Amino acid sequence: MAISPEAEVHVSAVIEDGASIAAGCKVGPFCVVGPKVVLHAGVELKSHAIVIGDTEIGEDSVVFSFAVIGEIPQDLKFKGEASKLVIGKRNRIREHVTMNCGTEGGGGLTKIGDDGLFMAGCHVAHDAQIGDRVILVNSVAVAGHCIIEDDVIVGGLSGVHQFVRIGRGAIIGAVCMVTNDVIPYGLVQGPRGQLDGLNLVGLKRRGVPREDISALRKAFQELGNGEGSFQERSKRVGENAESDYVKEIIDFVLGESDRSYLTPQ
Repeated sequence: MAISPEAEVHVSAVIEDGASIAAGCKVGPFCVVGPKVVLHAGVELKSHAIVIGDTEIGEDSVVFSFAVIGEIPQDLKFKGEASKLVIGKRNRIREHVTMNCGTEGGGGLTKIGDDGLFMAGCHVAHDAQIGDRVILVNSVAVAGHCIIEDDVIVGGLSGVHQFVRIGRGAIIGAVCMVTNDVIPYGLVQGPRGQLDGLNLVGLKRRGVPREDISALRKAFQELGNGEGSFQERSKRVGENAESDYVKEIIDFVLGESDRSYLTPQ
């Protein structure tokens, strides 16, 4: 056990031998910290938080009450193999959130980026890869092997099917079931998750130049209309693309995936 003398650990907390707790950490009443857990500087566990498994939590992250972080995957194929959960810096993990370690079949690693907000009741399953500044609103469920890129927002009570990729800057409305890949900057709405436009509000908030937004809107229209399959249309758009934002969408569509794509309506 390595507990920094500059950490604050409540007398009722259970810290198992082998855990590493850095300076500035706060471990509240009735928390449980497993023997392979690493808490970096400034991490705070509020009362009754549970962090177990081979789990690492980055600097200045906060885990709120009754969250369970690092438990084994909800996967019948899991046979107890070594796997990890790595959480980045400055994340806010709210009440009753669950995040699972990886599986051998998925690479053995569930990874969370920096500066995320995971609201109450969210679930991040085994082998998911979550980028920076991601927001999962209350009760979002992210299935195994999903990839959610930077700056994505997923609305409350939505579900993301296993192996789905959600591109950078996309936004998913509330109460959606997302079963196919979402292009970067896409806007998804409806119970069965339809691609209904671009996340124009998010683009404007990030200060994306007007000419790039215009190029994105034109590309979106071209992707939704014309001859050939979605990928064939994407290749044609990519041949004439000058905006880096449009090129990012085309690279995403033409990349490897285990799912098909939500296409423009």
